[in-house]
Amino acid sequence: MTGVLIVTGGSKGIGAAVCELAAARGYDVVVNYAGDAEAAEDVASRARKHGVRAITQRGDVASEDDVVALFDAAVELGPVAGVVANAAITGNTPGRFDEYDVDVVRRVVDVNITGVFLCVREGIRRMSTRYGGEGGAIVTLSSTAARTGSPGEWVHYAGTKAAVETMTYGVAQEVAKESIRVNAVAPGMIHTGLHAAAGMPDRMERIAPTIPMGRAGEPGEVAEAVLWLLSPAASYTTGTVLTVGGGR
Repeated sequence: MTGVLIVTGGSKGIGAAVCELAAARGYDVVVNYAGDAEAAEDVASRARKHGVRAITQRGDVASEDDVVALFDAAVELGPVAGVVANAAITGNTPGRFDEYDVDVVRRVVDVNITGVFLCVREGIRRMSTRYGGEGGAIVTLSSTAARTGSPGEWVHYAGTKAAVETMTYGVAQEVAKESIRVNAVAPGMIHTGLHAAAGMPDRMERIAPTIPMGRAGEPGEVAEAVLWLLSPAASYTTGTVLTVGGGR
């Protein structure tokens, strides 16, 4: 399946890799970003080199108005065929659960849970046959932290990712007969800017020995999993969490 694909948090890391691979596979891409317009335009420019259309759209996924505007912008390119709900935050500075400020946790919950809810909801409203749509596929981004709990670092973040997995499973069952498949990808330790931004530039090297494959993953490896779940090759796959974590 190709068509218009919306990718939240598409200006960097896994989101950027998804945008570029999707463009290479023939999707027109909507690159959502929160603040870095230059990075988003760079991703869109690379996508256009594959001969597809690509636009950028600024927006906070925790804002209902911003998410609706994102989907309205996408429709200008054509019917939405897929949604990748990738945008998420950790709250940055790692710490113990009892050390976190409630306002930081509220913001993480708002982006990581409410943001996914809004994007999935709008995806259903635009793609479901119940609403006159042509069907499509939705991929949410979880994390292996949903299973490990991320103790000593981001337990609150891990909790939001567990919520994403539960939401994904439930929604998949609701819309399975409406030509929409909903799945999640749970990346493990991946080389992105997230770790340095949290003040842990050596995190990958420190954790790599605990990964059975002995290394952290690359954003492109996660993107391959996302694109498979979006594709007709995954036509009988819904309500599934696909772990991309090197065995960890």
